[in-house]
Amino acid sequence: MPNEARTARLSVLIDPKKKACFESLCKQEDVTPSQVIRQLIRDYIEARVGPDWRLQVLGSEDNTET
Repeated sequence: MPNEARTARLSVLIDPKKKACFESLCKQEDVTPSQVIRQLIRDYIEARVGPDWRLQVLGSEDNTET
């Protein structure tokens, strides 16, 4: 179960061909596009805030989020 008490929607505009390719690649890897986007966001935050970002951003060091 993710640490966050709530979720927030993030809408992005993307070229339809890139979206189709992305969805196809996700399907091949048996992951949802949302899972991949969440991982990309976590990686981006960690690269800029540091490895202890969870404590700073989420108030927790728990690594169980999806």
